[in-house]
Amino acid sequence: MNFIDNYQIIVIGGGHSGTEAAYASAKLGMSTLLLTISLDSIGLMPCNPSIGGPAKSHLVFEIDALGGLMGKIADRTSIQKKILNRSKGPAVYALRAQINRFLYSREIIKELENLPNLDIVQGEAKDILTNEKGELIGISLATGLNYGAKSIILATGTYLSSKVIIGDFVKESGPNELSNSKYLASSLHKLGIMTHPFKTGTPPRIHMDSLAIDDMEIQPGDSKDYTFGFEEVGGCLPQVDCYLTHTSEKTKKIIEDNIDKSPLYSGIITGVGPRYCPSIEDKIIRFPEKLSHHLFIEPEGHDVKEVYLQGFSTSLPGDVQIQMVQSIKGLEAAKIMKLGYAIEYEVINATELKLTLESKKVPNLYFAGQINGTSGYEEAAAQGLIAGLNAVLKLKGEEPVILGRSDGYIGVLIDDLVTKGTEEPYRMFTSRAEYRLLLRQSNADRRLTKLGYDIGLISEERYAIFRNKMTSIDLEVERLKDLTVDSTNAIVKEMIIKSNSSDLEQNIKAAALIKRPEISYLDIANIYPPELIISEREAEEVELLIKYEGYIKKQIDQVENFSKGEKKMIPDWLDDYRVIKGLTREAIEKLNEVKPLSIGQASRISGITPADIQVLLIYLEQIKRLETNNVQG
Repeated sequence: MNFIDNYQIIVIGGGHSGTEAAYASAKLGMSTLLLTISLDSIGLMPCNPSIGGPAKSHLVFEIDALGGLMGKIADRTSIQKKILNRSKGPAVYALRAQINRFLYSREIIKELENLPNLDIVQGEAKDILTNEKGELIGISLATGLNYGAKSIILATGTYLSSKVIIGDFVKESGPNELSNSKYLASSLHKLGIMTHPFKTGTPPRIHMDSLAIDDMEIQPGDSKDYTFGFEEVGGCLPQVDCYLTHTSEKTKKIIEDNIDKSPLYSGIITGVGPRYCPSIEDKIIRFPEKLSHHLFIEPEGHDVKEVYLQGFSTSLPGDVQIQMVQSIKGLEAAKIMKLGYAIEYEVINATELKLTLESKKVPNLYFAGQINGTSGYEEAAAQGLIAGLNAVLKLKGEEPVILGRSDGYIGVLIDDLVTKGTEEPYRMFTSRAEYRLLLRQSNADRRLTKLGYDIGLISEERYAIFRNKMTSIDLEVERLKDLTVDSTNAIVKEMIIKSNSSDLEQNIKAAALIKRPEISYLDIANIYPPELIISEREAEEVELLIKYEGYIKKQIDQVENFSKGEKKMIPDWLDDYRVIKGLTREAIEKLNEVKPLSIGQASRISGITPADIQVLLIYLEQIKRLETNNVQG
């Protein structure tokens, strides 16, 4: 077969997953091709113009800690930032940023176009090519061109055999009127990788000048410029306000009167939609007792008039959408620039993947992003980065990156997908992570930056800054544990009174005093300053490490117990669990499908009971004894 060009790695798809994969691959020296359905779709945000939020921000911080793209581009292009969950404790603090989505895409393109080792080509992938041995050799395009590759990463997002649906109007299309991927699904089927439909949707876009914003509740951002990136390079764009309004009883009645026209209820849509981001039709039908629902007006840029109607995803016909929108307070004269729509697309069963995101059926074929059944830019970007890293590491003959559930939210995400699968679009929540206090967004660099440096994505300069930061934090914590606060000091007494704290009856260690909820690190540092002033971000981490020391230690102990199961590896030769007597039929089926690497992973498979795990452990112990006896004999 003739190839136009040969690459070590080809990435199919230029969304948030594909861009991270291509960036990592090229940055690590691999000759890389990024194939995108349209050059205009690279880094596209077809749904909400925001990054971060509960649990999702943790993923972005972890991507940045490893050396990925999303965090730093979000910082450059943010037009509003806000810390969420302040009242719920530091484990679940979440940074959310409104993004100039047009500039975000341009900045991603700029990063990729200036990257050595990376070629970008517009085209539609038609076939995954293999040789007579079933080995991956490249791809063919719909135009007839062929490209050779040693590894391929599929990051097709919501484009795979996708169709856009508005009422009874159905069109084969990707988001934003872009072409879809028509042929690739059948190529996957030929390789034995089956697909099934999922569904998502988006709300109408409104012209800002047609809104009566004085009738809405203003939602300003935080005054401080927080950053996802640990290099703390903030943006310089003008900051904008968002606005809060509500649906009305009239909105509810319009939807109820036209529900038969909804493709969700008429049978046109067969794909499973996201449970935690339902359409407005779903909200009205599922919660009939609610007369009103929150809606947020979110600008799509600081220099455009297009605004996003958060919470109002719909696929009802266009005339009904106009009636619905104009029944909302402040939107009575609203002009719709783009109708809302549903999009149905194909996904694979992620249990067919290894924890590296490599296919179990086709070596060197990786899957990342929404094709694996996830929803959201952040989940996609995290998978893309890991798939890109592992494709590179395998070609180099090095150990893969497999993050555990105690290493990061990325580890939780991938373990959930590969071990449990998902029957609906998967969204990351903090509740999915067992060790939330250890997996804070604030300490993602402590957890993952050394790994990013060892792999090669973190520069020497950045790693030196990181090490200095860790040293500063650790030394300051130790200083405060050793520092004695003089209970008779007048300034100390004044601080205690101002803080509404109880009097000091005797001298006390500074760390013990900071553990009081009403006393902050700065209260102590203002009286007993460190020799070297630390940054605000470092100061926040010092305070957190001291205040939550006991809880952190408790979770570390839990991780140690959890890791015992993770360290009990299942041998590679055990690839058919029918040989184990005593396992239930369901257990055999699930174990054969997932092929877990460890007892810990096996125990998390849906349908596997503690009794099944006990049978498996006994079997492995018996085999181990037989092997020992044979060696001794």
